[in-house]
Amino acid sequence: MTYQRWTLRTENTSYTVRLSPDGPWAELDAWGPLGVEDGPSALDWSRRTHFITPADAAPAEYLPYGLRPFTGSELVASRPDGDDRGVWWEFAGAEEDEGALRLAFHDAQLGLRTVLHYETVPGTDVLLRWTEFTATRELRLERLDSAAVNIPVTGVARLTCLTGQWSQEFQRTQLDLPRGTFTIGSLQGAPGHAYAPWLAVQDGESPAAYGIALAWPGNWHITAEAEPGGAVRVRAGRVPHEGAVLLAPGETLTTPQLACAFSSEGLDGLSRVWHRYERHLTGERLHRRRKVLYNSWEATGFDVDAAGQLELAKTAADIGAELFVVDDGWFTGRGDDTGGLGDWWPDPAAFPQGFDQFIADVRTLGLDFGLWIEPEAVSPGSRLYAEHPEWVYRIEGRPGRLVRNQLLLDLGRTDVQDFVIETLDRLLGAYDISYLKWDMNRPPTERGRPGAGRVDLDAEHVAGYLRVLDHLRSAHPDVTVEGCAGGGGRIEHATIARTDVVWPSDNTAPLDRLSTQYGFLHAHAPHVMSSWVTDAPGVFDPRPRSLAFRFVNAMCGVLGIGADLRAWTAEQRAEAAWWIGRYKEAREVIHHGEARLLGSPEEPSCGVQYDAGDRTVVAALSTGRLDGAPLVPGRMDRLRLRGLDATARYRDAATGTSYSGAHLLHYGLPFAWSADHDADLVVLIRE
Repeated sequence: MTYQRWTLRTENTSYTVRLSPDGPWAELDAWGPLGVEDGPSALDWSRRTHFITPADAAPAEYLPYGLRPFTGSELVASRPDGDDRGVWWEFAGAEEDEGALRLAFHDAQLGLRTVLHYETVPGTDVLLRWTEFTATRELRLERLDSAAVNIPVTGVARLTCLTGQWSQEFQRTQLDLPRGTFTIGSLQGAPGHAYAPWLAVQDGESPAAYGIALAWPGNWHITAEAEPGGAVRVRAGRVPHEGAVLLAPGETLTTPQLACAFSSEGLDGLSRVWHRYERHLTGERLHRRRKVLYNSWEATGFDVDAAGQLELAKTAADIGAELFVVDDGWFTGRGDDTGGLGDWWPDPAAFPQGFDQFIADVRTLGLDFGLWIEPEAVSPGSRLYAEHPEWVYRIEGRPGRLVRNQLLLDLGRTDVQDFVIETLDRLLGAYDISYLKWDMNRPPTERGRPGAGRVDLDAEHVAGYLRVLDHLRSAHPDVTVEGCAGGGGRIEHATIARTDVVWPSDNTAPLDRLSTQYGFLHAHAPHVMSSWVTDAPGVFDPRPRSLAFRFVNAMCGVLGIGADLRAWTAEQRAEAAWWIGRYKEAREVIHHGEARLLGSPEEPSCGVQYDAGDRTVVAALSTGRLDGAPLVPGRMDRLRLRGLDATARYRDAATGTSYSGAHLLHYGLPFAWSADHDADLVVLIRE
């Protein structure tokens, strides 16, 4: 039996595709560490089948409905009248470049050309997959997944996903899938707070971990199916708003990219693969220092005026902040959440000397200046809505629903995109703004555009959102952009590639945030994780924690402060200044180093280890007793570090204590926790 065969190699792994003569589809041969591709396929079996043919039993790379009508499909296509439903394609050729492969298939009768794309990412163990459809006649695509991957398992598949809700995003959740189907996704016009578009699969307790992540800030799904014969098939893609997409003759549709990752070092190793990939996505912006931020929202809410903001800015500068961000409430008509959205002009009553003078006063304190904005939202009482009521999502003859007292602009419209671009250009051109926080606080509800016919509003909104972000990146390259959607509602690779930091959750309570960040760091890199020190009490875990705990926890990413500094004592401000100084000394290692998750929030102690060059930074935190009892005075806990040289010695930069690498690896770094000492940041220097 003869196969056509192609192998793509990432930094440490290989991915082999072969084309079987038994059927017109590509078949996965191997995915794993380098060298495995030369052996028999992990998914190959005897092919002794009776009820179905050997070709039908093969683990297909990408399945159109028609060739296998009895299994799940990545592609379902038909003519608009519903006739000729299904695809019976033939192989139409391959193109192979350095690190890239394109396999073309054609169904002449239906009128569809499909190209499967593969591309490796230099310096990472990530392979990108996506699919391109071109119609030669009018077609209807009911399902148009980006890709599918077959993962070999010998026992029960262990799935890890990130679940939650608003204020409790990115909770690491694990389940076993012996047989059957597991699906996650969102129909909220954004990835949503309930699930992240990310999944990891392991073979029972085996350390090897396979991961996928979908780059799509709209409706999506990921489906895992434990199939007979020892494999888990994972498919993922965008979900059309109207249930199907119509393609006109000559039109081409390209699906979102699906990033596929592998690590032989388990979920922790897989997290470092994703971190390296996100550093690649950030590009040259990775080397831009992420400054210590102060955001005024939790101190003042909507009560924004120049005098109060400057008082906060001065205090923030005194403790070492480098950037001052005015959040919601700075624009005309924004006394509360019922008005103002869409009328993006500084309130002259709040800034009587002018907004430019206010910004100049902030900068005189040695601070950069940033601003919050929600470009996709509009208040019903705003001037913008009075002038352009047709710009919001609506269904003719039906009432519009207010969420958070606001409506959502149809960003799929070119005129709305142009308005948002003009607004951002005006603000960033007229004022000395170096930081922009883009928020989105409601999903689309009455998602219609009267008179537009049958269009995929979700895909058009995504295209508009990405067009505006791309404009920001090109027209204002020095502006730092933060992505937020009521917390972590829109965090995926398309957004991360175009922003500098993202906001994982609106919940900043210390132990709640620890759990969120633990899950977040499984999928996303520390340099994109914005984290604040606030006065917020616990929502889901109300146990008190020290100011030190809040700072060390926030230092695990990009440090910010959102507390009301005016209410802090002189001692608290002095402690804050000390922690900020510690962070500034360690942030390059935190943002650019290799991160390892040490323990979990369910254990008495946990932390994050960062390694870069001759320095290791350990952020260590005590979770206390899980039954709510106070911390036990004098308790000694240890965090076993990983990835160090067992034969080297490492010196604690603060105390001078020297440890052997073997001691740190096998015995652990000691911490004497108490009610007054529940967190620490340790910098180790290799001697």
